[in-house]
Amino acid sequence: MSEHVHAAPVSPWARRVRLVVSHAALYLVAAAFVSPLVYMVATSLKRADEVFGSPPSLLGSVLRWENYTEAFEFLPFGRFVINGLAVAVCGTVVVLVASSMSAYAFSRLRWRGRDGVFLVFLATLMIPQEVLVVPMFMLMRWFGWVDSYQALIFPWAFTAFGTFMLRQFFLTIPEELAESARLDGAGAVRVFTSIMLPLIKPALAVLAVFTFINYWNSFLWPLIIINSVDEKATVPLGLQLFFGQQGTQWNLIMAAAVISMAPTTALLIILQKHLVRGIATSGLGGR
Repeated sequence: MSEHVHAAPVSPWARRVRLVVSHAALYLVAAAFVSPLVYMVATSLKRADEVFGSPPSLLGSVLRWENYTEAFEFLPFGRFVINGLAVAVCGTVVVLVASSMSAYAFSRLRWRGRDGVFLVFLATLMIPQEVLVVPMFMLMRWFGWVDSYQALIFPWAFTAFGTFMLRQFFLTIPEELAESARLDGAGAVRVFTSIMLPLIKPALAVLAVFTFINYWNSFLWPLIIINSVDEKATVPLGLQLFFGQQGTQWNLIMAAAVISMAPTTALLIILQKHLVRGIATSGLGGR
């Protein structure tokens, strides 16, 4: 005779305790992530002599909203923001176009050596950026692009990350949709632009956010390739200029850092719906 073992029912009190403990752990983790942001915003509203005051306090005696305008006056920070936006937007567009086209070629088009070329393409992901900066600088000098905006955009626009992610999405699309479009007279370009691209909007949104953030936060490459700092520096390079011979204005640095978060935050809010869908399904499926 078989015996059935039944788990003991969980009491409402134990369930309530488990819920309280899990929520408390989540709140602690959230506080650990949010506290640096709160400190940054609070410091951006302090006077310079109160940043490292004793005893330490979260808020100063007054809220100095003038710090945000003084950050633009202390350095040409507005120019840095415009440069960063131009580079990040143009770079994101180039990455989306190049990655979507190459991903379509690697997933839907049949040509000799496709899988081997794709493996070599993926292998480039294992090469760190620090190893590439010297040969990339020499290439930019050969092109005559040193100290130019195109040198900030194009060298890192053709990467395997976006191609791999979009390829996985293309592989989840039934081939019957493309075949139906071809039977209706659609060419290869029409199938790609009208059938395939609209179906991978979540993946494009994810790639757009990641690419924009990478360009926006890039520091090492602009530091190497840009000579006209006051004219062509991006935001991370501009933030470094606040550390000068005249001392460090921490309240202005924090104000500039808060301003620098605005574009990426706005992009995340705008693409939130597509971003959640894209992250939830990226890399799943494929054949």
